[in-house]
Amino acid sequence: MSTVSDCFTIGSIVATKTCYNEDIEGEVLAFDPQSKMLILKCPSSSGIPKRHDVNIVNLSLVSDVQIKKEVTTVPEPPQSLNLHRLNTRVRNSVENKRRLVSALSACLDPEGQRLFLAIARVIEDVSWAGQNIRVYNEVTITPPYKVENVLGEPDSKPYQYIRKFVEKHWNHRDHAAASNSNQNQ
Repeated sequence: MSTVSDCFTIGSIVATKTCYNEDIEGEVLAFDPQSKMLILKCPSSSGIPKRHDVNIVNLSLVSDVQIKKEVTTVPEPPQSLNLHRLNTRVRNSVENKRRLVSALSACLDPEGQRLFLAIARVIEDVSWAGQNIRVYNEVTITPPYKVENVLGEPDSKPYQYIRKFVEKHWNHRDHAAASNSNQNQ
């Protein structure tokens, strides 16, 4: 095993060979000398250019470490996190999940639940009114939740949008069901 440096400079390019004979090469994001943990930013395994994989490498379990490119300039300190913004995002996300869970418990019909979830993915202003789905407080979808069950002002944009949405939802469900039945034959 090559000698492990006491410190790796952030931004340096390092290549390692793990005890599983796996080669990992990437840019140093962080290094903890006490635990000998190295965090590397590597090219994305998905092939998407603007994304990266982050690998945490335990240097106690590598057979080889090579510094491919040493960075000599001091990197800029990372931007501080906006904790208020992060807390707001977490709070909104939790509230949205709670709203969805309570909304789903309002309807026992699985088709109604599927349609409700599909709408809720793109529109926040969706709720249950008994067994009916209400969208924008203007459009109501009654059981069995088909296109002909969309109620509202026919000339309004929300009504037309929701009607098309429900139609696409059912076409997609019918197409998926047909594909599944063809595969089972």
